[in-house]
Amino acid sequence: MSTPRPRILVSNDDGYFSEGLQTLVEAVSPLGEVWVVAPDREQSAASHSISLHRPLRIKEVRERWFSVDGTPTDCSYLAVNHLLKDNRPQLMVSGINHGANLADDVMYSGTVAAAMEAAFLGIPAIAFSLVSRGPFDFKPAGRFARALVTEALSRPLPPRMLLNVNIPGGVEPEGYVITTQGRHSYGNNVVEKEDPRGRKYYWIGGTEYAHQDIQGSDCNAVLDEKRVSVTPLHFEMTDHGRIPELSGWSLKGFTRHPSGGA
Repeated sequence: MSTPRPRILVSNDDGYFSEGLQTLVEAVSPLGEVWVVAPDREQSAASHSISLHRPLRIKEVRERWFSVDGTPTDCSYLAVNHLLKDNRPQLMVSGINHGANLADDVMYSGTVAAAMEAAFLGIPAIAFSLVSRGPFDFKPAGRFARALVTEALSRPLPPRMLLNVNIPGGVEPEGYVITTQGRHSYGNNVVEKEDPRGRKYYWIGGTEYAHQDIQGSDCNAVLDEKRVSVTPLHFEMTDHGRIPELSGWSLKGFTRHPSGGA
């Protein structure tokens, strides 16, 4: 009796029609039964937003390929809890994003959010991004995605595993590095303009770029060393080092109780 092929969910934030998603589907199709559930339009920088105040529509583009008129998070949620609820995927992959998701980008990224939602729901997930502003050559990124997914499927994975992968653009990377999140900045510019009716409008998001030189970081690996970065992420955001300091605060009229509910 043959072993069933692993089920792989694919999504992104650039839309179900994007070249990066097509490349990722081609890369992982030999490895399992691929299902695509992706936004019907670009949702870059959508972060982890979810649609709670309006209905969502799913359109079947072709067999096992669906578009959703919602966010990347919506796509993962609908895929795991509705379309694939009777046979949940073994792995979820997101991307390949048209641009970097390094360092602080993970807080804004729809690509990472789609993977994160799957991990929240107990599906190990990997987000892939190509660090380029164009032209985009996704072939090296596709080859790395196939190698990493092949290895991931060969071993038992923790259900809430989340990996953030960035592949340098314009080169054939000679290797990869297991990294931590770096720190970078796009600048803090706000451009104020005026429309033909005299009303002001604003463009946010700077065009300047700089990253800190942090050894072992994703920025250093990709931007300085031209290697692929693989960064494991988790959902624990508690600043444990800040707890002792806060314990020394005194709020007039309120009693501070010890943690644990005692």
